[in-house]
Amino acid sequence: MKEDDLYTAIFKRKSIRDYDLTSLDKNRLDEISENLHSLKPMTTDIKTEFKIISPHQVNRRAMKKAPHYIAAFSEAKGVYMTNVGFMLQQMDLYFSATGLGSCWLGIPKLTKEVMEDSNLEFVILMEFGNSSETLRRTSVSQFKRKPLSEITDIKDADELLEPARLAPSAVNCQNWYFIGDKNLIHAYSFRPSFLRSLVGGKYFPINVGIAICHLEVAAEHFGSKATILFEEKKEKNPPKNGEYIASMKIEPPPIKGSA
Repeated sequence: MKEDDLYTAIFKRKSIRDYDLTSLDKNRLDEISENLHSLKPMTTDIKTEFKIISPHQVNRRAMKKAPHYIAAFSEAKGVYMTNVGFMLQQMDLYFSATGLGSCWLGIPKLTKEVMEDSNLEFVILMEFGNSSETLRRTSVSQFKRKPLSEITDIKDADELLEPARLAPSAVNCQNWYFIGDKNLIHAYSFRPSFLRSLVGGKYFPINVGIAICHLEVAAEHFGSKATILFEEKKEKNPPKNGEYIASMKIEPPPIKGSA
């Protein structure tokens, strides 16, 4: 699969909730497992573990069944939830690009057996399999997202920020905000209100990781080098009620013919 396939998937993917419950064959699952174990992290100093598990290992809490699930575990430190969002969104795009459906799941829980099989903290699930509904959107207009003006004050980087705008988030809260410029973008998360904290608020850091993943995929699509930083010194005027998460340094591709 080409890297550009992930970029293209950003504009077409959607969360799939109805699946053909037939299990994928071993070769396909082996390919998925190989891709799962080659995910790029935001930072290398946080241990993570991703397991492909079966429906009987998930307490779905009345939610519809899927043929397969990915359970994400992490060392609980630093930006670990944002890091899981960043990494697992690579799989969400991979699934869409390769003809499979997927969806982030915050409500279902793991069985005791699976929980005890890892020394790391369980973070979240992603379901996947062959879709029983239309797999992809046909137009960006089908996304229900905030306009760019509500997620950034950067004026000259729409080609990077539009993909981030289209990122999925828990209960579609879109809690990210970007400031800076096209060469150094700072990502913030709005703090959840009391009511929001009861419904999806704990996943705010994961949401921002998903958006940062889209930002990096877009930068690399345009030939830029993207480096994730955790800046000691942030912007002087952060967004109101915003919590700093990470920054992305973007180095444009060299001009052709330059020495």
